[in-house]
Amino acid sequence: MQVTQSAKLANVCYEIRGPVLRRAKQMEAEGQRILKLNIGNPAPFGFEAPEEILQDVMLNLPNAHGYGDSKGLLSARRAIVQYYQQKGLGGVDIEDVYLGNGVSELIVMAMQGLLDNGDEVLLPAPDYPLWTAAVSLSGGKPVHYVCDEQSGWLPDPADVESRVTDRTRAIVIINPNNPTGAVYSTEVLESLVEIARRHNLVIFSDEIYDKILYDGATHTSTATLAPDLVCVTFNGLSKAYRVAGFRTGWMVISGAKQHAESYIEGLDVLANMRLCPNMPTQFAVQTALGGYQSVNDLVLPGGRLVEQRDTTWKLLNEIPGVSCVKPTGALYAFPRLDPAMYPIVDDEKFVMDLLVAERVLVVQGTGFNWGSPDHFRIVTLPRVADLEDAIGRIARFLSTYKP
Repeated sequence: MQVTQSAKLANVCYEIRGPVLRRAKQMEAEGQRILKLNIGNPAPFGFEAPEEILQDVMLNLPNAHGYGDSKGLLSARRAIVQYYQQKGLGGVDIEDVYLGNGVSELIVMAMQGLLDNGDEVLLPAPDYPLWTAAVSLSGGKPVHYVCDEQSGWLPDPADVESRVTDRTRAIVIINPNNPTGAVYSTEVLESLVEIARRHNLVIFSDEIYDKILYDGATHTSTATLAPDLVCVTFNGLSKAYRVAGFRTGWMVISGAKQHAESYIEGLDVLANMRLCPNMPTQFAVQTALGGYQSVNDLVLPGGRLVEQRDTTWKLLNEIPGVSCVKPTGALYAFPRLDPAMYPIVDDEKFVMDLLVAERVLVVQGTGFNWGSPDHFRIVTLPRVADLEDAIGRIARFLSTYKP
């Protein structure tokens, strides 16, 4: 008798760690060196965690070997409340904060707590694919609104509203956006909030890259624009503080909480079921949020992240038939391959062919729920010399590629 996977997994995929990565690992096992530009993990690219964060975790290890509060460490939750107060978000207390084993766990928890079978959630296309997977796994139906490449990857409010039905429960906003690097203006966010207001939708705002901003871009926390709506904001330490392996994220419930008592009770049940989030690394939160923000040195002119973003954008646009909108946030670029020059039908095959031929690992655009096989995502974390090497290999590959 065959043991088969649950039918709930039928529409669940996470291509960032999919078949192409498995092939890359096989090639590495054979002794080949792969340039991995597939995942936003700062540590392998020489980004060190702030020393004071590591020290606080190590010093508090003797206090961290037992279970903690199911919502998280009090000092961490207090620091998170104060962080959002500084952003202008009022009416939030420690009981509105849930620590998690990365934002990933909390996204799944938030969807499981809200959705019944057939409920719909509006998600950006392209999106971070965990969002779509979590909606599907929870019995919901992902409905993607299109972000417009011609307008700098901003969502079109009219398109968003056209996708609302009587089954729509929530809208997801990813800002700064992964994979495009777009940073939404206050005006764009207000238009999305107004749609949520008209249709009584819960807002889920993924803001994990809120400190990784370029060229003077500013970030507005969606919840500050929606005090009358139920808003769940997600953030964490993985990117801005370069401790992705700590798996320390949080979500904050704000706004019209009096209309969400049942939902919040459900979240409490789910939080209790996992007993507590990772205890040792929660001791990093207060130090991280309250201390010197070293990420600023990386994103200002001359900083490593902005130089790598500039290099990636410039070199991609120099390849014939490739165009790339300049990212103003996050750690990625999402270039377009001109279908007239590269009539690609299967973009997973394209990235697999690139991997085998040039030993460069990227992720196909359809892995981010983009509707056409004409994009891919590249991570801008490698040093400039490695990016020059990798994009040079991509250019060489495309010069002779016949899909």
